[in-house]
Amino acid sequence: MALIPHPEAKRPTAEPVNPRNAEVMQRLRVGIGGIVMVLLVVGLANIITDRVLRTEQTIVPQAAPTVEPSPAKPASDPLSDAGVVPDLPEQPEAEPVPEGPVLPEQGEGAPVE
Repeated sequence: MALIPHPEAKRPTAEPVNPRNAEVMQRLRVGIGGIVMVLLVVGLANIITDRVLRTEQTIVPQAAPTVEPSPAKPASDPLSDAGVVPDLPEQPEAEPVPEGPVLPEQGEGAPVE
C-alpha cells in the first residue's frame, strides 16, 4: 500500500446524484423512524400498564392506620372565651304571648266582603 498515490491512478468519478433518489431515501428514513418511534411509545405504555397492574395486585385492600387517632376535643367558643362576644344565657327566654286576638294588618285597599 503506497502512501503517496500514483499520478496516473484512476480516481473514482462522482456519480451525479439524482434528486428523485435522494427524496425517496429521505422519505424512507422518515417513515422507518416514525414506525420505530410508534413501537417505542407502545412498548413504554405496555411497560407502564404492567407495572400498574402488578402494583394494584400487591396492595393490601384495607390497610390499618399506623397512627392512633387522637380523641376529639370538646367544642369551645373562642370568641366568648376571649370576651369579644357577650355570654348568652343557657336557657332562652320564653316568648311573650300577645294579649287579645291576633288580627291581620289592615291596609288602604277596598274592604273585603
